[in-house]
Amino acid sequence: MLAKRIIPCLDIKDGKAVKGVNFVNFREAGDPVILGQAYSEQGADELVYLDITASHEGRKTFVELVKKIAAHINIPFTVGGGIHELSDVDRLLRAGADKVSVNSSALKNPGLIEEIAKNFGSQVCVVAIDANFEDGIWKCYMNGGRIPVDKELYLWAYEAQERGAGEVLFTSMTHDGVKTGYALDALNILHEKLSIPVIASGGAGKAEHFKDAFLIGKADAALAAGIFHFGEMNISELKRYLQKEHIAVRI
Repeated sequence: MLAKRIIPCLDIKDGKAVKGVNFVNFREAGDPVILGQAYSEQGADELVYLDITASHEGRKTFVELVKKIAAHINIPFTVGGGIHELSDVDRLLRAGADKVSVNSSALKNPGLIEEIAKNFGSQVCVVAIDANFEDGIWKCYMNGGRIPVDKELYLWAYEAQERGAGEVLFTSMTHDGVKTGYALDALNILHEKLSIPVIASGGAGKAEHFKDAFLIGKADAALAAGIFHFGEMNISELKRYLQKEHIAVRI
């Protein structure tokens, strides 16, 4: 059995790590370089850095910050925000990223997924999907959860896979920052429909939530932000708990 991955996420706004609730009401969480280094030392399997205002403000991701973070960690590193074309991907990979995460740009131009996969390999392309459960369906959003689009979670995730995505990062806007657990039913359906890894995001509040994401939601990895940033949970302690619960993790 492949080891389940624990992935801290650094949402970056104006060069600082922040954490919101349901995609709004952000508060500062600290220096992204220091946080990234601490997570790497605690045993995080990967790190995700999302420039959450890049797409909305139409600017490029902070390449210099990516370089700084990459210099301080020794684990795989995914970067997202403001990626519109292959030159953006190339710039971020050169700055030290191992993978890129595309969201709004892929919704606007699904062919971008194929271009990234063809030029850099599927393993580089993570398709991030922000979806909110409303009127009985999981509706996709772009521009950091601001703009609803005419796409449904499961169909869009499958299309992303077929176009060459290496992983899907699903964030439940309904659960984001609320700390009541991940969207387990949706994760389970994604697991059934897809053959690529699914990363769970949105809702982690305690160690049991990670266990549920893996055992009930069948997620391949679980991403969290606030509970790590504000010192509510230590990654090495979380992994020891999961190991005791007979979940394969890298210690």
